[in-house]
Amino acid sequence: MKHNKYKILVLCDLKSTTNTILKSAVSLAKMINGDIEMLYVKNATEIVKKDNQLSAIRTINGTYITIDKEIQNLVKSFTANYNVNINYTFKFGNVKNEIGKYIKEKQPHIVVLGKRKSMPINFIGDNITEYVLKNHNNEVMIAAEENTLEPNKEISLGVLNNLDSKLNITFAKDLLECTQEPLRSFKTLNKFDALNRSNTSTDMKTVEYVFEKSDSTIKTLSKYLSKGNVNLLCVDRGEEHSQKAMTKDIKEVINKLNVSLLLTGRQRQIS
Repeated sequence: MKHNKYKILVLCDLKSTTNTILKSAVSLAKMINGDIEMLYVKNATEIVKKDNQLSAIRTINGTYITIDKEIQNLVKSFTANYNVNINYTFKFGNVKNEIGKYIKEKQPHIVVLGKRKSMPINFIGDNITEYVLKNHNNEVMIAAEENTLEPNKEISLGVLNNLDSKLNITFAKDLLECTQEPLRSFKTLNKFDALNRSNTSTDMKTVEYVFEKSDSTIKTLSKYLSKGNVNLLCVDRGEEHSQKAMTKDIKEVINKLNVSLLLTGRQRQIS
């Protein structure tokens, strides 16, 4: 029995990384049988600099036509190159508010966005990633600029700190069918932690790497990801009540690893 198509929401800003984000989203959509909707929100205050209301309306209307045409051309190129349908929504407004309303209304299965260059203070630069992680309970994919997922090609998948007995994503079966062997499982442990070796219960050949937590853990992990040509790393977000405890580790993974990430949906506690 076939499942309904997964709804994939792609958040873009029409900058240089948009092609990379869309390519990764298309790749994911083809692997899991997904429908893509692209959302672009432009803050009106960025383009309206005059107090005259009529001038402001003309500026907004002109900008809307220009941006809408740019999005249409972008979507057409992907449709032609990869034979995939991409719908899009373009709005003016507060970026976070519009993203939040869209997620609440449409309930996408996966949100895809780009990986910002790490900042010394801010989390992913403009906090959009943090906002999405807080407001979207399902899977989130963060597409890196390098080692991009390629449509119609198998991926090299890694799994980080998956404490469950299975790959904890709703579309695991579809994803694993498009994954090269071996699957690479990475686990970071404190010095006295017990090792649970049943963390990836699949029929695939799996290579497991275990690191002791230290200041150099991320650097070591990055080296092994590169060595294994991993281009998608699945990171378990854990249960909803444990998010505060996990936030620091997830921020570090997002900021310091130059690989596309698939963050699992948050598991809700049953009362």
